[in-house]
Amino acid sequence: MYAVIKTGGKQYRVAKDDVLTVEKLDGDAGAKIEFTEVLLVGSGDDVKVGKSLPSSAKVTAELVEQTRGPKLIAFKKRRRKNSRRKRGHRQDLSKIRITGISA
Repeated sequence: MYAVIKTGGKQYRVAKDDVLTVEKLDGDAGAKIEFTEVLLVGSGDDVKVGKSLPSSAKVTAELVEQTRGPKLIAFKKRRRKNSRRKRGHRQDLSKIRITGISA
């Protein structure tokens, strides 16, 4: 059984015991999380999408750890103007493990 959930403005295809990295979620390691914004639930040829999904469909997960992504450098340079800007950024991320899917 698998599902498509939406979190952090992105969509993820998940199945039981999957471990994935998503945008930062509130909570400490070991916390239980429920995703109620389920877009699709499927099992083999039986797929339920959108309005055919029951409103009680949810995906439960466990928060494994809070982490940060790699450092990204935003460098802008205007040639022959002696003008440049360098900024670094590290995104806050959460690693989660899917514990169950209920339709």
